[in-house]
Amino acid sequence: MAQPVSVTAHDTLAQKSRDDSIVSGGRLVAKALKNEGVDTIFTLCGGHIIDIYDGCIDEGIRVVDVRHEQTAAHAADGYARQTGKLGCVVTTAGPGCTNAVTGVATAFRSESPILHIGGQSSLTQHKQGSLQDLPHVDMMGPITKFASGVFSTERVADMVSMAARECFNGAYGPSYLEIPRDILDAEVSIEKAVIPAAGSYRASTKTIGDPNDIEKLADLLVKAKRPAVLFGQQVWASGSVDACAAFARSLDIPVYANGGARGMMKNDDPHHFDRTRSDAFKKADVILIVGTPFDFRMGYGKRISKDATLVQIDQSYATVGKNRDISLGIAGDPGAICAAVEQAASGRIDDGARASRREWMQELRAIEEAKLKKLMPMFLSDANPIHPYRLAYEINEFLREDTIYIGDGGDVVTISAQAVRPRSPGQWMDPGALGSLGVGTGFAMAAKMAHPDKEVMCLYGDGSFGMTCFDMETAQRFGAPYLAVVGNNSAMNQIRYGQIAKYGENRGDIGNKLGDIEFSKFAQMIGGHGEEVREAKDIQPALQRAREAIASTGKCAVVNVWIDPREYAPGTKAQTMYK
Repeated sequence: MAQPVSVTAHDTLAQKSRDDSIVSGGRLVAKALKNEGVDTIFTLCGGHIIDIYDGCIDEGIRVVDVRHEQTAAHAADGYARQTGKLGCVVTTAGPGCTNAVTGVATAFRSESPILHIGGQSSLTQHKQGSLQDLPHVDMMGPITKFASGVFSTERVADMVSMAARECFNGAYGPSYLEIPRDILDAEVSIEKAVIPAAGSYRASTKTIGDPNDIEKLADLLVKAKRPAVLFGQQVWASGSVDACAAFARSLDIPVYANGGARGMMKNDDPHHFDRTRSDAFKKADVILIVGTPFDFRMGYGKRISKDATLVQIDQSYATVGKNRDISLGIAGDPGAICAAVEQAASGRIDDGARASRREWMQELRAIEEAKLKKLMPMFLSDANPIHPYRLAYEINEFLREDTIYIGDGGDVVTISAQAVRPRSPGQWMDPGALGSLGVGTGFAMAAKMAHPDKEVMCLYGDGSFGMTCFDMETAQRFGAPYLAVVGNNSAMNQIRYGQIAKYGENRGDIGNKLGDIEFSKFAQMIGGHGEEVREAKDIQPALQRAREAIASTGKCAVVNVWIDPREYAPGTKAQTMYK
């Protein structure tokens, strides 16, 4: 396990001899990050950025060095999702930046607030063909909310704060700052440096939009007989879970959730529903969509009844009404809006209306139970190879109240959504709208660092596991062990199905078949616990042994489960992700 950076006697003397009235660009970066609440950066070293590390030591910021910048960016994203604070990834120039692009793009589509700080060659070498020189700002602009270079050492901290502020402007998202090496290494008088104080420039984001629209929404919900609400990732990210849950309970509205909002209602809560969203959206008279866009996961809004009164609440004005006409739209904070609507509707729902809503929820509950009954034969299947639904069911049975579950893969993760029920909000993490494979290792490492007392489990497909698994060693090195479960079908199976359906069996395995790899040996190679599972009855005992091994050794564990490559998720068979 990596030890905290120690300061030798020589270093102590060097620090004491430092003139505190003079500060480098790298130390200004660290001071600004500290003021923004950043306590950890994820990075892979490079000559362009080392002065930032020096500053982080002074400011007590943890430096987590990974083996690939994609993992660093995913980890910064995961850390932001788990803490609600600004995540930070620091990369060197050129390939350091390009390797991180997928992680930053994932954060962009998932509305996760991360700051990517990248290196660049000295301004004095501009356009001379210096080492790792690329137009980073131009490249990062389309996948960030803010992208800029820094051209003055005095402005370094000011620009860090400016970029951080944009991460929380409206819907959250990433920012990018490029800092040339001569700007970063230069020293200036601290009196000339612009260093915004911690939190001194932030505006309140707890807005409720137009108060008249709050009254309109309250009127709609008071009169509704069959309302339904979907809470999305923004509800978790904005810290609105409690307010939104109280709103739904107060008004007797059935609740559906996606992203980090999964688990916001306990599984036995009468308002919690998760298998009947399509049924509810076909029959509801008022539908409220909170903090999630009408993207492909929502069928671009086309799967919602045209006869329903449709209301959308989102942190971003640009998202409200995008792809689908709505009856009412409110841009603002999900929790503040729901609390205001709850207050405006207080005492106005009569007994008859409440009785209608409870009948509506009983109707949905009956459908839920029927759908679960239909799934149970697959959940309990003893088939060999193992049915992926059985694996998902066993994982759900294995989860503790504190387990953070991460899905990293295609079909295997889509199937897991049919069974896995996180016990609390924020304890479900997935790639989000970009559909990135390889997120799991960074997410898992970050989640364990953010919550060292919680259990962290990641379900990988075998394709996604191979992308970033070597950074499991990084997780161990920094004392963040987690359990990796690999649903192994030796294929990129979600794509394989589409190829078979379109081109036939004889061309269905081109470009998507993988080798039969016993990934348990990978865990053993890095000193952890590994097991192979080929029988359904052996899944649960193997998971329990892995849990015990992690607790006793502080090392990661890999349980490699061989699943049936002939089984696919319903959405894959319908190819709905492309429609």
